[in-house]
Amino acid sequence: MPFIITVAIYYLFFAPYSFSQNSALPDKLDLNEWKVPWEGLPRDPYVDNKGNVWFCGQAGNYIGRFTPSDQQFRQFEVPEGTHPHNLIVDKQDNIWYAGNRNAHIGKMNPESGQIRQFVMPKGVNDPHTLVFNSEGNIWFTAQQSNRIGLLNVNNGQVKIAAPQTENARPYGIKVDAQDRPWTALFGTNKLAWVDPKTMDVTEINLPRPGARPRRLDIDPNGNIWYVDYPEGYLGRYSPTTKKFKEWKLPTKNPHPYGTALDNKNQLWVADTGAIPNIIFAFNTLTEQFTSKTAVPSGGNIRHMYFNNKDGSFWFGVDSGFLDQGVPK
Repeated sequence: MPFIITVAIYYLFFAPYSFSQNSALPDKLDLNEWKVPWEGLPRDPYVDNKGNVWFCGQAGNYIGRFTPSDQQFRQFEVPEGTHPHNLIVDKQDNIWYAGNRNAHIGKMNPESGQIRQFVMPKGVNDPHTLVFNSEGNIWFTAQQSNRIGLLNVNNGQVKIAAPQTENARPYGIKVDAQDRPWTALFGTNKLAWVDPKTMDVTEINLPRPGARPRRLDIDPNGNIWYVDYPEGYLGRYSPTTKKFKEWKLPTKNPHPYGTALDNKNQLWVADTGAIPNIIFAFNTLTEQFTSKTAVPSGGNIRHMYFNNKDGSFWFGVDSGFLDQGVPK
């Protein structure tokens, strides 16, 4: 009897998905690809108010701008040793980037390229991923430093929160409707959120001990959607009910990484377990995978950005491409 109950619970919360269904999935995504004219791992694009697409050249130590209207690229210098890992764009079109190798967050003027550096406090060496809160201040993760921070963009003050788990490796980060940052703790099988007033960290265990969440998104109902990189699951956590549900990606040896939640209840997930990467679409209402698209340029997709203005999403590809995904 215990065995039967265990199996029933497994099938309830870890929904199986047949590979025959996977092979039959339609391709519901058009991809536009542009070769970036410089080497250096283009990644983490973000669209400004004018439609320009900004991205990091992490290995090449630059910030790039792509103008879709004329398909022109421009490169902006950053301080030596920065190796920008992620960027976001504020309402005034200023570019904010994570100086992953030299412990600062930078604010760059989009016209002149002039940069103001916000130096991190001691012990925070590697700003990783950034997100704005409702006030325009920036929550960020510092993976190897095992910290989560809040930068006041006006006075440069930085508040720091520390997970209870050692080597938790805070990675992806999003802010919910209550202005609380949620982060995926890639070094353990946990999600976490921070109380903005006290800076206390609450950790939440995922159902499987081997899970390692990497990226996450938050839907309009406040559900937390995450991808488990090593074991290949897409998961949903409800902060209201405190319940989980998970789905294995419908392919062999999946390693989901970049994600984008669009405005039509579709979560787009990049599977880096195969080259070229495959982008799956998952309908968060019907709880079904609905689309499968191979990325022609090959290389890994680490981060995605959904552009609410036109319904497309953008991502960089390790092989040196900048891509726009347009759902059909």
